[in-house]
Amino acid sequence: MSNSELSAQGEAQAKDFAALAEDLEGASRRARQSAASVFARQAKEDPESVLPYGASFVDALHRPEAQTRWECLDALTQLVPLDSRLCDKAIVGAESALFDEDSGTVRLAAMRFLCALGATTQKRSEKVWPYIDEDIQCYHGDLEFQDMLNAVMNFSAGKISAHVKEQLLARMAFDAENGKGALGRKAQAIIANLQ
Repeated sequence: MSNSELSAQGEAQAKDFAALAEDLEGASRRARQSAASVFARQAKEDPESVLPYGASFVDALHRPEAQTRWECLDALTQLVPLDSRLCDKAIVGAESALFDEDSGTVRLAAMRFLCALGATTQKRSEKVWPYIDEDIQCYHGDLEFQDMLNAVMNFSAGKISAHVKEQLLARMAFDAENGKGALGRKAQAIIANLQ
């Protein structure tokens, strides 16, 4: 492809994304879900291409339907390495999603997001740790819990503060000593990351 063809393709994509961002804010539940799904897929393939729409993802965390929220959380998780300050603005929406009683998928997406964000700096780890800690306690044993522990494992390997390391170590100690199967192994791996 020539440079002019690539430029034209980029402009067309930007117009498509702008229309999708409007759909995220629109009245149609179906359009919001569809737009969020496209953005989540695109964020996995090329997060930089959707970075300009990050504020729309943050705003969409306050939509009533679960799919829009989990897809936008997935997109934001991909944006953490590119613009963690933008992602800081999503903490309130992620906290609400973390305790969504109706959707385990939303809770899991929120946990992945908060763990990814918290792993970036010691200060952020302190900020998100209370949410992560409460989530570990609330959803211990739920269907999504094993996947949540994968996110916690990544968090434990990040740039977290000494205080958070100490708290996470205490939280995982029981499962590391008494947990059977995958739960015990994951808890032990988290502890190994912390030591």
